[in-house]
Amino acid sequence: MVIKLEIQAILDALGHGVLVFASDGKLVLHNMMAGTILGTDLNVIKSEGWSMALELFDTGSQAMDLKMEAVKEKALTSERPIRFKIYRSGAYVPCWAAALNGEDGEVYIMLTLDVLDWELVSNVIDRFRTEMHDAVDSTIGHINLINRTMGVDSKNQDPASIKLARRIGGFTKLIEVHMSRAGRLISMLDRLQDIRTGAIRDRIRDTRKKVDLPDFMEDFVEALDEIHLLDPESEAQDYRSRVKTEIPDDLAVNVSASYLDSALREILRNAIMYSLIGTPITITAQKKNNNVQIDMRDEGYGIRKKEYERIFDPFSRARQPQIIAEFGYGLALYLCKTEIEVMNGRLWFNSDEGVGTTFSMMLPLWKETDSSSRSDSNA
Repeated sequence: MVIKLEIQAILDALGHGVLVFASDGKLVLHNMMAGTILGTDLNVIKSEGWSMALELFDTGSQAMDLKMEAVKEKALTSERPIRFKIYRSGAYVPCWAAALNGEDGEVYIMLTLDVLDWELVSNVIDRFRTEMHDAVDSTIGHINLINRTMGVDSKNQDPASIKLARRIGGFTKLIEVHMSRAGRLISMLDRLQDIRTGAIRDRIRDTRKKVDLPDFMEDFVEALDEIHLLDPESEAQDYRSRVKTEIPDDLAVNVSASYLDSALREILRNAIMYSLIGTPITITAQKKNNNVQIDMRDEGYGIRKKEYERIFDPFSRARQPQIIAEFGYGLALYLCKTEIEVMNGRLWFNSDEGVGTTFSMMLPLWKETDSSSRSDSNA
């Protein structure tokens, strides 16, 4: 019996993502699962080829022999597929690379991307996050009740009772610090879970709208009086007075306001933590073609050049003494970068050690056609 099947039909039936590149770097074949794994990034790879795959798949934390070019060279000289991994949506994805000899004599590189089954892990993480949320909220509620109870008739207490109240107050403060940190970590894990599962794309799509930047930034700065940006053990300060803004009147961006607010808070938190009290922090914006660039500049400690590649890696922090001394998880910038990219934006930085750092984000400019296209998609 002779079986005739189309190559594309075979590829689309596979449960793994497949990308095939020609010797000139052009993507010549891919399957449906590759689109499921890579999302909109596949369109960029289709347009720009191997060079874009390098940019998307390589991470600063990978060893040199696991970089894409090194993997490609191994595959070209090996009779067996080469095992490697890429970093996607908060997880390392196991992959294979193999060289294929075409009938025309050309050598192709085929990448195979595994699909991870996260259902069991997701259930455990969801249960953990729910219980931790309840524990943090309950503990903070009990701390507030203890503090209010100790404050009643404090002037009429005898010295021994006052001393005991102070000791209890010290313990409750310590518990409050740990609960605050636990709450922040759980909030980050919530965001990480959305990134890993792809839920972030739906959340941003559903909340994306026209955001008038001058009004948004005015509200953002005013709200600084009502939120706790820093770790509870950090020295109290009036950080609103340090923030200066220069925003043109006619700028509007097409983003999710809540995710933009979150990104700016995280970057501002770093600027405050890693600079001296009283030094200015300036936020500016300008139109660039079909985008808006927002820059946040501080006059802080700056970042060592050898740390540059690690800045956006998850759970990674610079090893400078001034930075290590501050409490943190090394996750905020990774979350910000990923969330901004899902909004079709970009996040990067420039820094001089001992001079300061500027974090910049490029966001899509709002156009009136965005409103009509959104209405059509909701029809």
